Amino acid sequence: MNIKLIRTCLVTLLLLFTTTQLHAQPDGWARPFEGFRVIGNLYGVGSYDLSVFLITSDAGHILINTGLEDSTQLIRGNMAALGFRMEDIRILLTQQAHWDHTAAMAEIKQISGAEMWATVGDAPIMADGGFSDPHFGGRESFLPVTVDKIIRDGEVIELGDIQLTVHDHPGHTEGSSSYSMQVSESGRDYQVLIANMGTINPGKQLTVDPTYLGVSEDFASTYRKQKAMDVDVWVAAHASQYNFHEKYQSGQAYSPTTFVDPAGFLRAVERLEQAYVEYIAEEQR
Repeated sequence: MNIKLIRTCLVTLLLLFTTTQLHAQPDGWARPFEGFRVIGNLYGVGSYDLSVFLITSDAGHILINTGLEDSTQLIRGNMAALGFRMEDIRILLTQQAHWDHTAAMAEIKQISGAEMWATVGDAPIMADGGFSDPHFGGRESFLPVTVDKIIRDGEVIELGDIQLTVHDHPGHTEGSSSYSMQVSESGRDYQVLIANMGTINPGKQLTVDPTYLGVSEDFASTYRKQKAMDVDVWVAAHASQYNFHEKYQSGQAYSPTTFVDPAGFLRAVERLEQAYVEYIAEEQR
């Protein structure tokens, strides 16, 4: 019996199932949640589990991620409750070009007139609505978005007093990115990271007929880079990834220390790295 052939067939069936179920999402993705202040001028304005981050300035705002296709009004309402307008967004970013983080991007771009900035790896996928995604592609899974600028590793995005550094953290998608900045509160400087975590979607192939060339090395590089980062406060693309609901409850008073968790970040990266090692070992059996 050809074990590799059986494995390939099973993976193909899983991918077909995943594609047909593409818009069947966990309840927490669509469930509304209030807007909240993370630290300084960084806010969360997404749903219960899908993170959408707003970075504000007097010169306009940066929005990172948008969640699902029908999340525009949720984001608008959360922004308004915090005292901000969607029309004042100037730059749109994403952490990963998957539909659950990008599906409202085209609509919000049209409403705000903001520019869409994307990494080299994710820009083509944003432009064709997910069609060219090497894992979930072959169909349009969100409205295509015109990419106005390519951003690269180490680049500093500046808007008003915002200085946001781009970090290439690929693997989850070929263009996955994190963003860091420094925030000063009450006489202390905090190193803040909006982290794209190196999770492996079911059916992704790393070493045997890899989903895209170099994907295994990309994951390894991301874990290595993230473990070396100086991080005080961190958040991620899914609330569940950074234990948001254990750190923050609805209506909780603002404190700059709520999301201070450097040890938790390191543990999370190391846990994903170990899962990656086990995934490869299983794949090569």
